[in-house]
Amino acid sequence: MSDTIEFSAKYRNWVVIKKATVHEDTKPEEVAFALASIRQTLDKKAFEFLGMDLGSLDAYVDTVTSGKAKRYNDLAEAIQALGSPEAKAAVQKAVGANEELKEIAGTYLLRRTIQNLKFDTDMNQEMLAKAYKHLKLPKAPGRKPKA
Repeated sequence: MSDTIEFSAKYRNWVVIKKATVHEDTKPEEVAFALASIRQTLDKKAFEFLGMDLGSLDAYVDTVTSGKAKRYNDLAEAIQALGSPEAKAAVQKAVGANEELKEIAGTYLLRRTIQNLKFDTDMNQEMLAKAYKHLKLPKAPGRKPKA
């Protein structure tokens, strides 16, 4: 007997299909790996669909996290900067006239700041692959060498 994990979505010209077959001998970390893949696919896309200028938010986060390492002191300093006038300006630029998106843009800033400093608040495939060596990250699409 086998079960499946399936996720598919189509919105305008964005299409995603994720499938995994689960057998009796499938390990729990393999199920978690498949679920993490689905969540990671959706996370950034949800912010993109709202029409915010994610590039300007990412650029601001890069300036806040530049030169910092994965240390809690650096994380605290970077998060504190998210309350600055510069952060408010970056949010305003990203949302434009869509004032209702300010809080959501702030959430994006916080999430990206944490991610840029290599901290994790959610389980992800990279974390699982590090803990379970038999799990392999998918390779980025691109040119494939001739056989």
